[in-house]
Amino acid sequence: MTQQELTEDDQELIMNLTQAYQEARAQAVQEGVQQGVQQGVQQGQRLVVENLLRYRFGSMDEELSQVIDSLLQLSPEEFTPLCLQLSRAELLTRFSP
Repeated sequence: MTQQELTEDDQELIMNLTQAYQEARAQAVQEGVQQGVQQGVQQGQRLVVENLLRYRFGSMDEELSQVIDSLLQLSPEEFTPLCLQLSRAELLTRFSP
């Protein structure tokens, strides 16, 4: 069927479907971008916590790495002073899973 053989209703339907597809695609792209940004922020925060703990205690062992997820449940304003002020034992006691 050629373009000329399509009825006005068919042409309108195609235009509406094309617009709906384009809108759905744009929304999916936007959601993907937002998800990527969120993952980047989470990875950045994880690196900050790891670096703080390495700086504070000299190395990152298995016990310390297990408290990272718990620390990341807090905001940066909350976890930063805890990483710098609490002793290793206090961090493990408070944040071990």
